[in-house]
Amino acid sequence: MKRHDAREKAVQVLFQLDNTDLTLQEAISHVLEEEESDAFFEKLVHGVTENLEEIDEQLTKNLENWSLGRLPKIERTVLRIALYELQYMQDTPNRVVLNEAIELCKTFGDEKSSKFVNGVLSKFTQQ
Repeated sequence: MKRHDAREKAVQVLFQLDNTDLTLQEAISHVLEEEESDAFFEKLVHGVTENLEEIDEQLTKNLENWSLGRLPKIERTVLRIALYELQYMQDTPNRVVLNEAIELCKTFGDEKSSKFVNGVLSKFTQQ
């Protein structure tokens, strides 16, 4: 699985987990079905869920005039994945993480989503 595909699948899994009673394994099985998982995908979904409290805390500090709960689910999910990559997976260059987050927003959200996510994430890359 390519990294971009893994990120798309991770968005789908984590989106399902937001405000539902599904377990992580159930959400993964819904998204992957017959497809095989890979290490990068597993690291993303497990890393975000295991570090969700810290990720949300950091996001909340950097949202201007927004609360995390008010964000649309797609933006919240993409921000969580991107911030996990920026903070916990140092092997991916920051500009790649930002570009991937913007592309995910274009795929799953709208033009405003990508601009908003870019603005929030740029605060983390400038720190």
